[in-house]
Amino acid sequence: MTTITTPPTELEDVRATTATDKRRVQKKELWRNRGLLLPAVVFLILLTQIPFLTTIGFSLTKWNLLYPNDRAFAGFDNYTSALTSGDLWPSIRATVLITAFSVTLAVLFGLLFAVLLDRQFRGRALARTLMITPFLIMPAAASLIWKYSMFDTNIGMINWVLRSLHLPVVAWSTEHPMATVVIVLTWQFTPFMMLILLAGLQGQDKGILEAAQVDGAGAWRTFTWITLPHLRMYVEIGVLLGSVIILQVFDPIAILTKGTGGTKTLAYLLYERAFIGLDVGQAAAYGVVTVILTIIVATIALKSVFKVFMAGGSR
Repeated sequence: MTTITTPPTELEDVRATTATDKRRVQKKELWRNRGLLLPAVVFLILLTQIPFLTTIGFSLTKWNLLYPNDRAFAGFDNYTSALTSGDLWPSIRATVLITAFSVTLAVLFGLLFAVLLDRQFRGRALARTLMITPFLIMPAAASLIWKYSMFDTNIGMINWVLRSLHLPVVAWSTEHPMATVVIVLTWQFTPFMMLILLAGLQGQDKGILEAAQVDGAGAWRTFTWITLPHLRMYVEIGVLLGSVIILQVFDPIAILTKGTGGTKTLAYLLYERAFIGLDVGQAAAYGVVTVILTIIVATIALKSVFKVFMAGGSR
């Protein structure tokens, strides 16, 4: 039994041609849109990837600036030295501890101030402006302010209060180096957390709060059962972004403690190898390891942030 095939009609040919032309136009439009982004992509590659590739090249060489003519290919010796020298893992531990303590305290104080500034009172706009000031100060300037105005054993405000109460003077940078760095970072990043949480409080449905009040729920029960679950998305965003930023902090460690007392973070370890030890090869190896660890943390953070946004705060 033979099958009789019907030749395509003229209408079908027109439809096929129209679909092909439409796909061709869409492709051209897509490449035109990509072309608009091309200068930014090229600039980003020149600004970030080429220096990173150069750093990888330096990490494979034996090069100490104290002996500039003694330069040779070292292979993975610098990475082996970085992983086995005993300096990398304490630096990772210090980085994790400083980041964890600073972010946790900044979130708690940020939540407190956000709740206070969400209320109506005279001068609220001025209070909000003053509260975000620490986050606008450069890290080096903030560290110097705290070092001399607050922590100094002779003229510092904290020790002046201790002397007034007939308590012993505390040399903060030497006796409590970890606490010193955490206090400065908490002071500086509390406004950052406060702004994120304040945005969450102002986006809360007031009708739900009024309904809870009508049902007899007190302030504490309303806060713990309604407000805190609503703020979960904003807390996660603040924690993730704050962690990525604080992981790279250098100025407070360099100015306040110089890496002593368990405060030598990855950023300060890299600086120490490059500008104090003048070992370009080893410093580059530490830099590559630091970048890889930062990329891992940033990737996890970005995935978590995207999940939070996709969830839309419904969890």
